[in-house]
This record gives sequence, structure tokens and C-alpha cells, in this order.
Amino acid sequence: MDYRKLGPSGAVVTAYCLGTMTFGAEADEAASHKLLDDYFAWGGNFIDTADVYSAGKSEEIIGRWLKARPTEARQAIVATKGRFPMGNGPNDIGLSRRHLGQALDDSLRRLGLEQIDLYQMHAWDALTPIEETLRFLDDAVSSGKIGYYGFSNYVGWHIAKASEIAKARGYTRPVTLQPQYNLLVRDIELEIVAACQDAGMGLLPWSPLGGGWLTGKYKRDEMPTGATRLGENPNRGGESYAPRNAQERTWAIIGAVEEIARARGVSMAQVALAWTAAQPAVTSVILGARTPEQLADNLGAMKLELSKEEMTRLNEVSAPQPLDYPYGKGGIAQRHRKIEGGR
Repeated sequence: MDYRKLGPSGAVVTAYCLGTMTFGAEADEAASHKLLDDYFAWGGNFIDTADVYSAGKSEEIIGRWLKARPTEARQAIVATKGRFPMGNGPNDIGLSRRHLGQALDDSLRRLGLEQIDLYQMHAWDALTPIEETLRFLDDAVSSGKIGYYGFSNYVGWHIAKASEIAKARGYTRPVTLQPQYNLLVRDIELEIVAACQDAGMGLLPWSPLGGGWLTGKYKRDEMPTGATRLGENPNRGGESYAPRNAQERTWAIIGAVEEIARARGVSMAQVALAWTAAQPAVTSVILGARTPEQLADNLGAMKLELSKEEMTRLNEVSAPQPLDYPYGKGGIAQRHRKIEGGR
């Protein structure tokens, strides 16, 4: 396993993190524990979950595994998240001190831990002042309930504002952002990556396989079926089949991944994961395997280093396609200048 620092912190995590959104849903407890056993046998040490995953069941399953595996538990870096509703009341959601206080205590209880290594705000909360959230997080670090904190699904100005307020107030600063990031979804490069780099934060990409698209399982002229994400729900979020299927860019990217995989004798998933892990500011890539076979294949990516030519081809075919302003060529030109000057 490749080891990397958790953003600017001194904690060390493996370059591939085990995501556990399937625990308690697609994977029962025995299957979930098997995935954890296999992941740690490969040398992994980083687990990511959230209170909302299977309404707390994912955290409970992980907690029982940690209790039964004290040797592995001692090495595990555990990350979870709070923000989304865990009840029907008006204070059962959000990033208020009221909700986060309860959510954090509940996560600690379900996980069976005295301290959560990385506590992440699952999304921005427009109703709660950011100062309130940051003060709560600073207090949680001071009290020992969390080691570090980070964000998920924040945009550029959220990151900049939160980081600068924390700095100005002398609060503990965020260490990571967890965004969707893969060859099909690269728009975070237009501003969010730069915001994280400016704040010194590391990236923890989720959905690095584009909801399964980058594994080659979906075909251009066949509606998804069977036990796959889109087979179960073809209209699933941003991975939805019809709009993505209609884009020429989708199939150009998949075609390039497939050709590189064939030439290297590896799976398409490994190519896509290796590309993501090699991107600037990436700390650890979150794997969402459902089965031990998928996990083993995904972890094979840690042995794959793409060549400069392969990276260039993937970068070019998957480049974001923003309009000219403010993120396209015209907008970029206005924000840069030649050091030697001139027109």
C-alpha cells in the first residue's frame, strides 16, 4: 500500500480507503466484515462511513468489527460524517451545534470509539452560520471526541470561507474535502481543487469509478439490468443512464480507458482508479466495492502506475468542457499573465 498524509495533518492513511455505504444495505454484516478483513489483509488502514448510511447500521457493523479485531482496530483510521437527517424533527438535521452534538455522540456510540479520527461535514448547511459549525468542531477536537475534521460536497467559496474563518479565529483548521471525482466528473478542477490546495486540504474522492460506468459494465445500446447500481435504478442521481449515455464524451472516455486496460493487461477499474489516485492533492481514493472480488480487483490499482503518455491521453479525452466564461479559455486567460509581460 502507498501511504500518504491525511491532508496537512500528521496522520498517515493508505492511498485507497474502504467506503462502507453498502454496509447494512447491499452487504449484510457477514459480507461487510469480510470486506473489512480483506481490505486490512491487503494493508489498508482507512475506513470511511457516515451516520446516514443505512440509518446508522453501517457504523454499527464497523463498530462490532473493530471490537472483534483489536489488532486491526489499533491501526485503523476511522472517518464518518454528520449533517443529513437522522430523525424527523427540525433539529435532527444540519450543521448546528445542537444537531452535531447529538450526531457525534451517536456516531461514537455506534462505532464503539472514544475518538473519531476524521469527522466530516457531509454537505453545506445554508441555515447554520459557519462560525457556529467551526466552533463546535474546534471544541470537539479540544475535548478529544475527534482528531481532525473535514468537509464533503462543498464548493469553492464554502471551502475558502470556512478555512479563512478558522484561521482568523484560531480554530483547528479542516484537513480534507470529500468530493465526487473521476474521469467522467472533473468539474471540481475548475475551482474546488484550487480552493483545497490554497487551504492546504487533501482530497478524498468518492465515486472514482463513476457509479460503475468506468468499469465497462454499461453498454451504449443496452439499458442496465441486474444487480448493478443502474440495473436497480437507471435514474440514479448523477449516474443516471440516459443523460450520460447520450454524451459522446462518455464513450470517448470509456473507450480510452478500455484500450489502455487491454494494452496493460489490467481491468478498466484499475486504470480509472490509478488515474484518480495520481491527481494533485488526492490523499486517498474511496473504494465502494460490494463484493470481495470487486475489492480485490480495485486494490490491484495500487500496483499500477500509468505512463506519462497514458495520463496525457486520459486527461485530454476527459477534459472538462466549460463555457468560455468564467472557467473556459477566455476566463482562464484573464486570471493569468506571462511573467515576462507583453500582450
